[in-house]
This record gives sequence, C-alpha cells and structure tokens, in this order.
Amino acid sequence: MNTDFKNQDPKQGTAPIDNNLTTLDSRFNQTLRNVQGFIKGRSFPGKILITRSDPADFTILPSPRVDSSPSENITGSSKHIDDTNEDQVHRSKPDANELKSTISNSENTSKETPRVTMSTRATDTARIMKFTKELGGVNVILDKLRELAWSGVPHYLRPKVWRLLLGYAPPNSDRREGVVGRKRAEYFDCVAQFYDVSDNERTDEEINMLRQIAVDCPRTVPDVTFFQQPEVQKSLERILYTWAIRHPASGYVQGINDLATPFLVVFLSEHLEGSVDNWRISDLDQETISNIEADCYWCLSKLLDGMQDHYTFAQPGIQRLVFKLKDLVTRIDEPIARHMEAQGLDFLQFSFRWFNCLLIREIPFHLVNRLWDTYLAEGDALPDFLIYIFASFLLTWSKELQKLDFQEMVMFLQHLPTENWGHQELEMVLSRAFMWHTMFNSSPSHLAS
Repeated sequence: MNTDFKNQDPKQGTAPIDNNLTTLDSRFNQTLRNVQGFIKGRSFPGKILITRSDPADFTILPSPRVDSSPSENITGSSKHIDDTNEDQVHRSKPDANELKSTISNSENTSKETPRVTMSTRATDTARIMKFTKELGGVNVILDKLRELAWSGVPHYLRPKVWRLLLGYAPPNSDRREGVVGRKRAEYFDCVAQFYDVSDNERTDEEINMLRQIAVDCPRTVPDVTFFQQPEVQKSLERILYTWAIRHPASGYVQGINDLATPFLVVFLSEHLEGSVDNWRISDLDQETISNIEADCYWCLSKLLDGMQDHYTFAQPGIQRLVFKLKDLVTRIDEPIARHMEAQGLDFLQFSFRWFNCLLIREIPFHLVNRLWDTYLAEGDALPDFLIYIFASFLLTWSKELQKLDFQEMVMFLQHLPTENWGHQELEMVLSRAFMWHTMFNSSPSHLAS
C-alpha cells in the first residue's frame, strides 16, 4: 500500500499529502468511485467484473488468447482516455472519513436499489489500456501492475498477470519463456521422482499422506462438477503430493487442496471457453495439461511461501491472525464482539477455516478469482490484509448475529447466506477492508483492547 496512507495521522484519519506527489493513491480513489457508484445504482467504474456465467457480458469486449497482442483487441485513443482518467483522480480527494460515510450510506441505499446486472459497461476502457501498456513493455513494473490488479483483472489477462504477480514468470519478457519452461521441466522431474514410484519406495508417513490427499481431492469444491472429473482430481493429487514432499516442515494439511483450485481454473481458461461446469479436461492434449499442472504447482508454492507458518504444526500463523481479527472487530464493532464473548463463541471456532482456505468455501466459486486478484496484488502483505477482509466479511451480518444465541451463531457462520452473492457484495467487503486498513494498520494503539 502507498506509504502516504501508512504515515497518516490516526486522530484525523487522513494521510498527509506529499508535495512531490501529483495524485492520491489510485486504489483509494478507485474504491471511493466504486462506492459512489453503488449510491447512484450504476455499475462499478474502473472494475473488471466479468463472470463466465453470463455470456452476454462479452458481447462488446473480445476475449483474446493471452498470447495474442493485447493492442489488437483494444481500439480508441489511449492517450485521450488516460488523460480523462487522470483528471478524475486529480478532482477527487477523498479521506478515510469520507469513504466511511459513503460506504455507510451505500449500505442503506443498496436495500432500495435494484440489482444491476454486470455487463461490459463495468469494464473501464482506460484500465484495459493501462493493463495493455503495462504488460506490453519489455520489463513489467510490478508495483504498477499490483495497483491495477487490486481492483480486478480482465479474465483473459488473468493467467499472465497472476504468473507475474506471484514471481513465477519474470518481469522481463525476453527471459519469461525460458524461465517458465525450465520451471515446468523441474516440476516434471519432481513428479517422476516423488509421485510416479511404487509404495515400496515410500515411507509409511508418505503413504498415509498420499491416501489423505486422495480422499480430499474428490471433496474439493464439490458444487462445481468440473472438479469431479477423475483427470482433474489426479492432477490435484500430483500437485499436492509433490508440494508436500518438497515442504516437509508442513507436509500436506487439509485446506491446501482448496487453494490449488483457483490456479487450475485460471490457467485452464487460456485453453477452454464457456462455463467451468461445461469444461472437460480430456479435450486438451497431455502436454497442455502437464504445463497447466506445472504452472499451478509453482504458483501454489509461491503463494504458500508467504504463509508457511499457517500450515506447520499447530498452524501458529493462523492462530496469530485469528487473535488480531478479534482485536480489530472489537475496535470496529464492539457490540458484536461483546455479544460473541457473552455467548461463549470464540473467533477460532469459525474464522480458522476462513484463514485456512482463504474464504474459498464461504463464497460462490465464480467470485473466487476476483477475490484472488486482490489477494495476489497484496503480495507479501497479504496475511495482514486478510484480517481486514475477514473483519469486513464477518461484520456484513453484525445485526443478524447480535440476535442469535451460541448455537444459532455457530450454525449461521457455518452456512453463511452467500449463495446469491454477486460482485456488488464482494466489492463492498473489499472496499470496507481497504478503508479500515487505511485507518488502522499503521495505528496499532487503535486496535488495543
């Protein structure tokens, strides 16, 4: 996050403006404009809100292959559009208090505003041009790419952007193909060395671990039929077992299987079209499947490198974040925190799964990729930012939870009413999380119990 916000005065809730800067933090401006869009009943300006479930969303914006030249798919004058977008940034000077007030108003207004169907109008051409420009250079500036990706990535650029954000593909385009090719070959060697062997060559611990993975793979995202295909489950099994063998400090932990699924879907989207439920991995040749599998393995590894202690013995990293989540919720919404404590509900009882699976089991799967755009854009700061996302997620139902007793709260939190969620609900969660992070992250005294 921009250091200007990190150095803000916690009493005023507003970051000091550096005289050398010509614009405010672009994500803050973008978030404010999104929330203002809620009030006016419009789509989200500047957001890339595309789902595969509605083919009508793609009638204007083409969906080129990632290896195509993006400039061939964008028309219009980039200079004129970029100038217009920058003017909007200069004119808008929000602070955290203004954003907080706007979000509060939007929550009240949203009950009266009919749901707006997401369409190509939700795709800001200026942002598309910026993605195109950033990805088209010889060297990608990752900080700029993170700024853009935080608010969502066009679906046809997502595979390339995710590889770059995770550090799997190098920023230098001249080196990219060679590096990725070598990493894929390394994965194939690991599979041959660790997976494609008989049980006689495995220890008892390794045999038990492989059996547990084989049991968990069919349970992975059970409401998406694509993941019930035997070939898909076999790919997941190879990825998870190879990762566990190469990371003996943690080994395989239930929940890691969920974390592999967004990568598998995103990288397959380069080769398969239409709804995920209609995909058949058998339509692809074995070389393509192997390359996708290798990409999933390395991206999963890169993600977990930043949160290793989440999956070591007793999972201390997750326990630490759960305690921080409780402190944050107490600071933001003391009544719900007191109610949970009075009823004997510990945050560890419901939020452990959230941190373990990064909300994959809590929201509709078609929203996961959009959520992960923000996750990956946060980079090394992701674990701490998860606290703010999960606080925002929990407090979506603050009023409802305060009316429930212990047993009712447990049941409610295990089966959250998110099945009908769309992008608007997810964007609201992310907007609140960004606002609270801006207000509290550099002010630990604000989070003191």
